Amino acid sequence: MKHGLKLAGTTVVLFMSSGLASATDGYFQHGYGVKAQGIGGVGIALPQDGLAAATNPAGSALVGDRLDAGLTWFAPKRDADITAPNPTAGHYDGNGKKNFFIPEFGYTRQVSERLGVGLAVYGNGGMNTRYQSGIPLFGKGEAGVNLEQVFISPSIAWKANEHNAFGAALNFAYQRFEAKGLQNFDPGFTVSPGNVTNRGVDSATGWGLRLGWTGQVTPDLTLGATWSSKIKPGKFDKYEGLFADGGSFDIPENFGIGLAYKLTPSLTVAADAERIKYGSVKAVSLPLANIVNGLGASNGAGFGWKDVSVLKIGASYAYAQDLTLRVGYNHSGQPIRASQTLFNILAPAVVQDHLSAGATWTLAKGDELSIAYTHAFNKTIKGSGSIPPGFGGGEANIQMKENLLGVAYGWKF
Repeated sequence: MKHGLKLAGTTVVLFMSSGLASATDGYFQHGYGVKAQGIGGVGIALPQDGLAAATNPAGSALVGDRLDAGLTWFAPKRDADITAPNPTAGHYDGNGKKNFFIPEFGYTRQVSERLGVGLAVYGNGGMNTRYQSGIPLFGKGEAGVNLEQVFISPSIAWKANEHNAFGAALNFAYQRFEAKGLQNFDPGFTVSPGNVTNRGVDSATGWGLRLGWTGQVTPDLTLGATWSSKIKPGKFDKYEGLFADGGSFDIPENFGIGLAYKLTPSLTVAADAERIKYGSVKAVSLPLANIVNGLGASNGAGFGWKDVSVLKIGASYAYAQDLTLRVGYNHSGQPIRASQTLFNILAPAVVQDHLSAGATWTLAKGDELSIAYTHAFNKTIKGSGSIPPGFGGGEANIQMKENLLGVAYGWKF
């Protein structure tokens, strides 16, 4: 436990200094834990390691006594084009920062035959763009945003009987944000002049709850369900003139169901279906047209995102006693409408299709070494009525693709 807490603290420090960015299922990660990443992010009915509570806290009673630590290299490529007749027409490269490293930590302990506890530290999501040459339509100098969200989640899980487990996790959320190069919106388009751009890093914290259930319906079929509350952190005061409702940036409610079916003693197929309620967060969902109300107003402009559904499916194959192979596919709905691409030059989270592969080697002492690779295929959203005539007309087209490579080590006790 002492070493685990030290490692958890180290993970938090790494988060604070890593420049975390994540944009796969909207701006949420596609999977939590390297094992889950390798199977397309599946995990609601298939707990595999100490990060289980990040997806379904019922898993804290099902994975035994273990400690897992990992690091994922994340390389997104984000670009934008503004088309004629806009006077700023051209191609814009948002890859001023190309590489990000996302740490993770998970610890679970069986307190009794029926009760398990855990602690997970992980990146919930984020977004980064850095247009080093600037975006003249938005302002001057380097332009872009950096959003980071980290969760610290203690969990408790109870086996009601040999077939059903229920769990709960407290989600302590820490998020920070910075925006640059948006001077053209200040002061003419904001209700709080001087609090739109180039104000440095601001941070906020909040609490939420995640609940979960896992049930073994037959010897081969396991089902699961999970729900996470909306989190309302404190406001980004430095950017109260940018985000709607005076700098509010809530973390959306999300929920899902999952299944895992053992086709053979060696082969398990699993799937999750999830829903992320981006549409309930004003800063994310309000349309650009609301700029007439003023940025930062209760009903000000946002990024125009909508709710998304996510389907994850994968397979885990015990190739040998000491080697497990994984493969998975993840498809997310598109949160960004074609009419809302202008502001989303700053947050082009348009990727939808992810293909993953992974493996775990069990070492001589029973410890585990896991790897996972994920490719998010290139996706382009072409604007349609995206740049108002008052901003010069034309269209804003945005695109993104990603590569992720994760490595984790698991200690079993």
